Amino acid sequence: MENDKAHMERELSHPHIYVERTLALIKPDAVDKEEEIEDIILQAGFTIVQKRKVNLSPEQCSDFYAEQYGKLFFPSLTAFMSSGPTIAMILARDKAIAHWKALIGPPNSAKAKETHPDSLRAIYGTSDLRNAVHGSDCFSAAERDIKFMFPDAIIEPIPVGQSAKDYLGRFVNPTLLAGLTELCKKKPSDPFTWLADWLIDHNPNKPMVEDRMVIEEAD
Repeated sequence: MENDKAHMERELSHPHIYVERTLALIKPDAVDKEEEIEDIILQAGFTIVQKRKVNLSPEQCSDFYAEQYGKLFFPSLTAFMSSGPTIAMILARDKAIAHWKALIGPPNSAKAKETHPDSLRAIYGTSDLRNAVHGSDCFSAAERDIKFMFPDAIIEPIPVGQSAKDYLGRFVNPTLLAGLTELCKKKPSDPFTWLADWLIDHNPNKPMVEDRMVIEEAD
């Protein structure tokens, strides 16, 4: 009984926040714009959880894009993706997959320039093939893509149903209640901004992400 109690206390004192993750690639044609693209990524609310520079072989490209096998552009795709270094990143935020897809825009860069002129593919891409960046299409694809580029990555489950309610009750509601209580005491002129800043400063679930990211070359 004591062991169960101690385990419960450890779980409550060290909460884990579950944030959706997705894989992002800066392709060979846009690697020279890496810093600019990363700034845009961070400004869009993403956290770069892991990052590495890789030089993919044609065989690795074929495996990564296996779903495209047999299509006319497949040889050109694998040749292009293996023509130079690629920056692989695990991105995290709420609804990361959907937000990243919206940020990068349509696959065809020419179409992106017309319909989504502020997207990364419109800004940095030049064609359907050389479209600067890659993003996973769905959760299962993101899981597969992350495991491909980061074999040791741990993809945490996202709580749903009752477990999600339990998580909110234990780790979110107490902080929110404390923030609202302080808001009532302070009565700031801009309550929304004040509360947002307070929650950021008092967030007990800040991801433990190192500021210094190590870039490693693939063998």
